[in-house]
Amino acid sequence: MARVKKRGSTWQIDYTFKGKRIRKSFKTKKEATAELAKRVSLIAEGRYLDIKKECKTQFGELLGKYSEQYREQPSYHAAKRFAIKKFKKYFGAETLISNIRYYDLERFRNQLRETPVHGKKPRADASVNRDMAVLHHIFTKGKEWEFIEENPFDKGKTLRLKENNQRLRFLTEDEIEALLAECKGFIRDIAECALNTGMRRGEILSLQWNQIRNGQIYLTKTKTETPRQIPINDTLSVMLNRRKRRQQLRSPYVFTHKGRNIRSVRTAFGSALRRAGIEDFRFHDLRHTFASQLIMKGGTLKDVQELLGHKTMQMTMRYAHLSQEHKRNAVNLLNGLTGKGMSQNRHKPVFTVKSGTHGSV
Repeated sequence: MARVKKRGSTWQIDYTFKGKRIRKSFKTKKEATAELAKRVSLIAEGRYLDIKKECKTQFGELLGKYSEQYREQPSYHAAKRFAIKKFKKYFGAETLISNIRYYDLERFRNQLRETPVHGKKPRADASVNRDMAVLHHIFTKGKEWEFIEENPFDKGKTLRLKENNQRLRFLTEDEIEALLAECKGFIRDIAECALNTGMRRGEILSLQWNQIRNGQIYLTKTKTETPRQIPINDTLSVMLNRRKRRQQLRSPYVFTHKGRNIRSVRTAFGSALRRAGIEDFRFHDLRHTFASQLIMKGGTLKDVQELLGHKTMQMTMRYAHLSQEHKRNAVNLLNGLTGKGMSQNRHKPVFTVKSGTHGSV
C-alpha cells in the first residue's frame, strides 16, 4: 500500500514495487505527495522503469561495484574494506541510494566520532576523516557511473573534521635503549627495522627478501603509490643477516613467527612499551623517531622527505624545528669558552643593558 508519512522533520513516501519496499524522504508533505502520485501513475502505466536509476539502485549494489573496481588498491585491503563494512552496517545494503541524504551522512560522521576505538580509546578525528573520505569517494564514483545524479555530500558544508597534526612524539636515545631492551622475539627485529628505516608498519610486515638487494630496500607498494629506495645501514644489515641465517629463507617474508608472516604487532609492541615504562607512544611514532633522530644527528629535511616518501616538503616541515634546536644545542657547547678571558679583561664591556631597556644580545 502506497502512503505518505511523517518521519522526524521530513515526509516519506513508502510503497512496494515487485515485492521490494521503496522509501524516499522529502522536505515537505506537498513534494512527497506529488512524487508518490507520479510513481503510482508510472507503475499503473507500466513505465516505472523509466524513472531515475538512483530511485532503483540499492546502496549495497554501489558498494559492490566500488569494491570490484578498487580491490586491487593497496589501501583497499589495509583500510577501505573495513570502512565499507561500517557503511553497509549503518546505512543498510538494501537502502536506496536516493534515500541517503546529507543529514544521514552528517549523522553517521557524528556517531563514528563518538564510537571508541577497541572499546575504550577515543577515536581520532583523522580516523573519522579517513572513513568519510572513502564514503565521499564512493558517492563521487556513483555519480560518475550514473548511479546517482547528485552527490549528497555536495548538499552542505564539508564534513571533514579539523585535525590536530601538531603531535610529534619521538623517543630519546635513552628511551630507544629502554624499549629495545624490553622487545622480545620478533618484535625486537621489527622495531629495529622501523627505527633504522622509517618504514610504515604495513611496509615492514609485508617486506620480502626479494626486495632487499645491493644494500637497499626497494619498496614498490607504498601508501602514496610512489616507489622508493631505502639504504641499509650497518645496524640493520647485521639484523637482517641474523634473520636470514635463522629462517634459512623458508619464507619469502622477512618477518615471520613460527613459519608464518606476521600480520599484527599490537599486543607484542604494547607489552614492550608497558615494560619499558613508555607512555603516549604508538608504533607509527617509531617512524617519527627515525626522522627526528636523523635530523638531530645532522641529516637534512630533503633526506627525510625522500626516505619517508613524503610527496611534498610541507609534510616534512614538522621536523624543521628539531634542526634549529640541534644547532642551538651545538652552539651551547661553546658556553664558557670566552667567559674566562672577559673576566680577566680590565676594560669595561662596550655593550651594556640597563634595567628596563628592551633588547638582547
